[in-house]
Amino acid sequence: MKMPPFKLHSPTTVDEAIEIAQEIQSKEEDFDWISGGTDLIPNYKWHLNPKKNVISLANISQLTELTETNIGAMVRLQDLVDSEFTHPVLAKSASSIASIMIRRSGTVGGNICLDTRCYWYNQTEEWRETIDWCHKCDCGTGADCRVIPNQNTLCVATYQADLAPVLMCMKAKVHLISTSGKREMELSDFFELDGMKKNKLLPGELLTHITIPKDISDWSGDYQKLRQRESWDFPEAGVAVLWKKKNGKLEKLRIATTGLESIPGYHEDLAMELVENWDGERSVKLLSEKIRKAVKPVPNTWYTPSYRRKMVKVLTKRACKELMSE
Repeated sequence: MKMPPFKLHSPTTVDEAIEIAQEIQSKEEDFDWISGGTDLIPNYKWHLNPKKNVISLANISQLTELTETNIGAMVRLQDLVDSEFTHPVLAKSASSIASIMIRRSGTVGGNICLDTRCYWYNQTEEWRETIDWCHKCDCGTGADCRVIPNQNTLCVATYQADLAPVLMCMKAKVHLISTSGKREMELSDFFELDGMKKNKLLPGELLTHITIPKDISDWSGDYQKLRQRESWDFPEAGVAVLWKKKNGKLEKLRIATTGLESIPGYHEDLAMELVENWDGERSVKLLSEKIRKAVKPVPNTWYTPSYRRKMVKVLTKRACKELMSE
């Protein structure tokens, strides 16, 4: 498909990238950041919200740092899989993303800031035109939402990235920079319940890196994923569970979900309600049912909402397998 025209900018430092962003904004023009481009480029080819300017982060070496507690936004997904510094659960979630060829291009920052997806949105321009457009992409046409008609106040496109639920359970923080300075926040606070806005990045702001607490090596867990095929596909549902034990007894439990709503869900409160009186298999069944009731998928992906909710319960049980006998 023919790519819409845009101007590519290639800074070599974060400061230069922010300066370019500021200059573009001063001209009242819009732009996109591009890291690996594995999602943005296909979207541009399908004419999904293309911008006149694209700022590439590929040449900024300071965004590629990877340690036990620091993950640069430009760290490749396959490097995250292969690194000795990566927590096993995070490595497992990264290894479930697409295929190895895409993971060698795709980045951590790109995955965290992934555009929300929808059966009606992620189609070619010609396809969308035949159904009278889509509110998320073609809002200038006055189009209605195809998923929940007669409301144009909220986009319900789904967040379908794999790293976020694991990193949320790790209490990871995102670090942002703009011309106004630097700021940070917990990843669980980073997302916006709107499929258009997606997250709390301000105009011209950039995610530079993610930090993880030093004690994360004391935590164990698992990540389970529902998808159509064993490679390539985005999660139709994903469940991350992390737990910490003290003297052999379960002390803390965290759980997060993805692929179900416009933001990844963080359910630590539901998990911690069961920790004090944890009873192995019985508690796992109670937890899985609580998570099933908590998620609210809508009909905008290939699998039905009822099936995805049912599978959330199954995935939670699978992820908690090691806690069954506690």
